[in-house]
Amino acid sequence: MIAIVDYGAGNLRSVVNALVKLGYQPTVTNRPQELLRADAVILPGVGAAADAMANLRELGLIEPICRYISDSRPFLGICIGLQLLLSGSEEGGWHKCLDVIPGRVKKLPVGFKIPHMGWNQVCQQMSHPIFRDIPDKANFYFVHSYYVEPDNKSLIAADTEYGISFCSVLTSDNLIGTQFHPEKSGETGLRVYKNFLNLALNQD
Repeated sequence: MIAIVDYGAGNLRSVVNALVKLGYQPTVTNRPQELLRADAVILPGVGAAADAMANLRELGLIEPICRYISDSRPFLGICIGLQLLLSGSEEGGWHKCLDVIPGRVKKLPVGFKIPHMGWNQVCQQMSHPIFRDIPDKANFYFVHSYYVEPDNKSLIAADTEYGISFCSVLTSDNLIGTQFHPEKSGETGLRVYKNFLNLALNQD
């Protein structure tokens, strides 16, 4: 089962549609036990970190998500779903997040239009199966005002320039996070989902 975590954030339908287009039948769920039975988990979302964490807490999903990741099972975080994996976010003050990846979520610098919205290059910093058949500096679609800054820079699999160079793909064991939205990024974005699920389900 491919589980898409429903914690009240938007954008679930477009993620489901992307996976269906690839031939998968994902399960949208907010049930902890269903999540723990999944073969792969996707945490998508848009919105603010504090609200997202409050929703996860209310649904009893924080401990199951952390346990799933600590067991080195396949996990993909998208946009706010990536940001929630860090220690905390500076969005609207300081808000503790899942603390799976030590580091902070910081606001993009002034002087550039915020949110960062539209297509931008993703520059690969390592060879990783998530990039299979995806050229370096391919364009993906972004919508965000904050970015992740992991303490361990070796986890940055790709970065993107927007006023600064920020982490746009993070990897750690079987955990992968993207700051961009693959489901809004055309055929190249679909390839990201396909690569992740190939890894998760041991497919070619």
